[in-house]
Amino acid sequence: MELLNKVCYLGDDDATRAAAYLCGVMTNKGIDFDRVDSGFAPADDFLSKRYALYVLSDYAAASFKPGQLEHIVDAVKKGSGLLMLGGWESYYGRLGEYRDTPLAEILPVVMASSDDRRNYSSPVLLRPVVDSHPIVDGLPWSTAPGVGGFNAFEAKEGAQVLLEGVRTETTWLRPVGKLGAPLDSSDATVKLLESFPFLVVDSVGEGRVAAFASDVAPHWIGGMVDWGVPRVFQELPAKLGDGLFIEVGRDYAQFFAQLLRWTGRL
Repeated sequence: MELLNKVCYLGDDDATRAAAYLCGVMTNKGIDFDRVDSGFAPADDFLSKRYALYVLSDYAAASFKPGQLEHIVDAVKKGSGLLMLGGWESYYGRLGEYRDTPLAEILPVVMASSDDRRNYSSPVLLRPVVDSHPIVDGLPWSTAPGVGGFNAFEAKEGAQVLLEGVRTETTWLRPVGKLGAPLDSSDATVKLLESFPFLVVDSVGEGRVAAFASDVAPHWIGGMVDWGVPRVFQELPAKLGDGLFIEVGRDYAQFFAQLLRWTGRL
């Protein structure tokens, strides 16, 4: 079997749309990858390769051919990594995408038994619940990056929760302002309503697995896509299309790079 020190990234439409974000981050950070666009099955030689990391993001389980999900499970047990990112076709999603598939065995979370999508107008703030881990170290979590949507799940027994998402509610106590008037922080309140496991990791056999509840691209990732300065501008490889690029926050790009590198030992 051919062993590849690169990422197999499946889903998020194509590089002209949502997939541009993670493709851009990986290009910027020097992480090699292959792409499988949404609506397409992995190639026929998928079973003859073992990638360092498989990333599934908003990719329909029905797109896999027979034996391909089992191949991912076997690859992880032999030392590959598996990262699932959130989306309408991740975890349970709208239609129960992965709950009854072989990946349920190795993902570090217990998926819901019904629609697990959550969307909120006030930001869901993220913060670490561990003192240190290679995925979250070195990032300015005090600036509280916020997301708008995610898949709800529970951590499996023995898995490690690295991030929690905290749902907020913002209320204007004086809902009508005056343009140009001095701002008064007492005019508004922010309540912390409830928290959820948001990034969960574990080991399976010789490999690593990770589950991140939100997407890597708008709209679910919300303001986190602009987390950190200076901004990162990155053109995408020409093989993905002409004139494609991303412009994102530095800490957003660094977080996802650290998530990929730890999970895939890249």
